Amino acid sequence: MENRREMPDGIQDFEKLRTIGCLYVDKTKYVYELTRKHSPYFLGRPRRFGKSLFLSTLKAYFLGKKELFEGLAIADLEKEWIQYPVFHLDMNIKSYLNLDSLYSALNALLNKLEAEWGKDDNEQEPDIRFYNLIRRAHEQTGRKVVVLIDEYDKPLLGPSVDLRNMNDDILTVLKGFYGILKSSDAYLRFVFLTGVTKFAKVSVFSELNHLTDISLSKKYAGICGISTSELVGNFELEIHVLAEELGKTYDEMLGELKKRYDGYHFAENTEGMYNPYSLLRTFVAGKLCDYWFETGTPTFLVRMLKEIEFDVKSLENDVKIPADAVNKYRVDTGNPVPLLYQSGYLTIKDYDDEMNMYVLGFPNEEVKYGFLQELIQMYMPKIDNLTEFYAGHFIGDLKSGNIESFMIRLKAYFAGIPYKLNNKTEKHYQTIFYVILKLMGQFIEVEQDSAVGRADAIIVTADTVYAFEFKLTEKATAEDAIKQIDKKGYLTPYIASNKKLVKIGAEFSKTERGLKRWVVE
Repeated sequence: MENRREMPDGIQDFEKLRTIGCLYVDKTKYVYELTRKHSPYFLGRPRRFGKSLFLSTLKAYFLGKKELFEGLAIADLEKEWIQYPVFHLDMNIKSYLNLDSLYSALNALLNKLEAEWGKDDNEQEPDIRFYNLIRRAHEQTGRKVVVLIDEYDKPLLGPSVDLRNMNDDILTVLKGFYGILKSSDAYLRFVFLTGVTKFAKVSVFSELNHLTDISLSKKYAGICGISTSELVGNFELEIHVLAEELGKTYDEMLGELKKRYDGYHFAENTEGMYNPYSLLRTFVAGKLCDYWFETGTPTFLVRMLKEIEFDVKSLENDVKIPADAVNKYRVDTGNPVPLLYQSGYLTIKDYDDEMNMYVLGFPNEEVKYGFLQELIQMYMPKIDNLTEFYAGHFIGDLKSGNIESFMIRLKAYFAGIPYKLNNKTEKHYQTIFYVILKLMGQFIEVEQDSAVGRADAIIVTADTVYAFEFKLTEKATAEDAIKQIDKKGYLTPYIASNKKLVKIGAEFSKTERGLKRWVVE
């Protein structure tokens, strides 16, 4: 079976997509609904989730390009196609390292608009130029202006950003620039901003407090991404082709796609959404991979989690957060959970109506294991040939029964950490071990809780069950760890499994900085 259809992989321009005949998942019903009103809107979604394509669709609609919408939902709904002046500002055009790069980006965007709508040579500051451009376009056409801003927060999320200590100069410039959208309201027909993060108690978004935020709206929960019904309705051929290539049935392939890429919820009690970027890349490449993490990982967030010593283990169980906090990141609280949600690491799993709280968790395997892989690279040292962590090396040791190699490998990683083990850094070591276990859990059974108690880890292979217990004080020994495994009966649930039972007790040393010795029984 051959797949001859053109996939919109990497195409974010609606006109190009429709002109070259790419497959398009119809989202135009949302365009129609939104444009009935003159309200300014904000939509927050993770990166690579279809925001840019939706904004481009709005652009084509407001330019009156009716021919591009033939056969789509809006063609039967819209009776008037009016051309408006459209300002489409894509803040993705630069990597924002400092104030100069921000000015450079704004100048490039404004220069392009001024080439069409004119310029007053006395105008210097970006906010004044922006205001006068909107006014001139309205006066010249007799129609109000449409402003579409893609990734409004990109200057705040640059590679060197520190969200807890933002650049005041950048904030000031953005505050003035975006504030024009409020002061020029008389000239505006429609305003739509997209971004990842909605900042609370930060001056930039305080100037945009007139926007209607639809990020958590049930009505618009499916505005970006691909639902199960959209997947099956639009990509049946591609699913069959992929299943054939990977030696699976159609239903098995659907299950694999769901496990890896589905599970995003942007309001309570709504249909789950697939990551569109990962789905399209899968169909084009013909294999299942973690595509979103190749391009969409905000490294500043992973770095921040390490710096604030965030308890990563708290994400193992679903996290509860007040409803009014889930969609706003407050810099002053130091709580990264809202940012984890907005960035796409966590999603809405449930809603507690009585407590008015959302329950958040990892949406799927791509996100969970991709997140842990990024985290381990940030935590783990770069030493010799161990510059890239790979859980498969550890799994290979256990499957072959070579526990000595497993422990030596573990010791090598811990030894490279450039500071001594103490009460403050004990959590650092525990986090590393936790993440290693979770990454191994992609391939083999790894448990930390059982009915008889909590071992540091229980790892189950085809023929062996390993019980790990670590002691992180100078007084406790590896032998004490073995005794605890016996006393607590951590291996009791596995006695009837007919598998080999192995106990590993290990001790960390503050003086020797890391994993000191271990005992295997």
